[in-house]
Formats: sequence, structure tokens, C-alpha cells
Amino acid sequence: MRVLVGAGDRVGRELADDDLDELMAPLRTPWLRVNMVATVDGAASGASGLSGGINNAADKRVFDSLRRVCDAVGGGAGTARAEGYRVVDKPLVVVSRRGEVPDRLRYAKPGLVHLATCASAEHLAESRALLGSEFVHVVGREAVDLATLRTRLSGLGLRHLLCEGGPHLLRDLLAQGVVDELNCTVVPRLLAGEAARITAGPPVDVPLELHLLLEDTGTLLARWLV
Repeated sequence: MRVLVGAGDRVGRELADDDLDELMAPLRTPWLRVNMVATVDGAASGASGLSGGINNAADKRVFDSLRRVCDAVGGGAGTARAEGYRVVDKPLVVVSRRGEVPDRLRYAKPGLVHLATCASAEHLAESRALLGSEFVHVVGREAVDLATLRTRLSGLGLRHLLCEGGPHLLRDLLAQGVVDELNCTVVPRLLAGEAARITAGPPVDVPLELHLLLEDTGTLLARWLV
């Protein structure tokens, strides 16, 4: 993996894991970044409907680096279920309008899973009983207020947040103006078909600034500032 754009005198150099972690560090805190993967023609998943159908070794290397340098990993409940999220060595933050904890995360040790939901969530009482009330964040009445959630997590010391999608949550984060950075891997494949893009939902128009571009055997990995 080598630097194409950004990183000063590292341009053209091969990166060790320590170099990659340094390049992926947040520019400040609090910081919220989203990490996504897509094909050249915009598909965010393979035939299975999962991102695992299109990612590759280069994408996995950046994925691992981003998890190492963050304080907490977040994602929508649908993504957590579909991708089979399990408890990891840092807090997971699951966003769910229904307030339901994904099956594989229901019996985590206290503090390893946080749930962000709204006051009208149908599974709110059950989730509080499973995770503990202090780890169920009610932010909003009918929908999750993502800006309030970010502020609350920062107050708990979770200041560098990594969100791994899905497309609807990315769109909502952008619409509410709480994303600092988008990391997007473009794998050298074409799929056609009807696969979702990395964003889904009502239109948003968000300008991006390229901060860093890496390349590994045709895979492009970019840090975009929002």
C-alpha cells in the first residue's frame, strides 16, 4: 500500500501498519468518521447483499487500522445484524429507531454495547434490561437525534467515533451535519445490477475535500473531509 496524494514526504512510499495508523489518526477530537466500500460502478455490496462480497485485503487492512485508532465503533442495527457484528475490544454503538439490540450483542458485558434510540422505540424497556439503562441513549422522540448522540458519547470519553454504515445511517449523519470524514475504498470491480450505493434516502448535497489517497494493486482508499 502506497500514498498517492497527501502525507507530504510519504508520497510513493510503502506503508507499514504503524505508518497507516498514524495517517488515519483523527485531525482533532471530537471526530466522527464513516468507513464504506464500493465498486467502481458504485455498488456497496456484492451478490450476498453484504459489503463482505466486495471488500478485499487492502480494504480489510484499512478497516483494521480504523478500528485500532478509534474510541468506539458504530453502525445501524440493520448493518449490525446483516454483517454479524460481535462484541469487540472497544464499545460498539448501535443506532436503532426500534430500540432493539441485535441478537449477537444482547449479552455483552456492561459498557461494551451502547444503544442509541428514541423515546417512542417499541423495544426500549427490553433493551434497558439487557444492556443497563446507562448504556441506552434516548436521543429524540420519533427519530434518533445523531448530533445529540455524538455530544453525549463525547461526554463519556468516546471522542473518536468510527461509523461503519449502512447507507441510510450515512445519509442521515450527513443530513444532520455530524460527519467529519468519509473513508471510502473503491475496489477495482464492476457489478451492475441493483446493489445499493453507500448512501440511501432523500437527497443530500455535501461537498468533500480529498485529504489522503492510498493505492494497493488497483484498490483506491481515500480520506475525504466533510
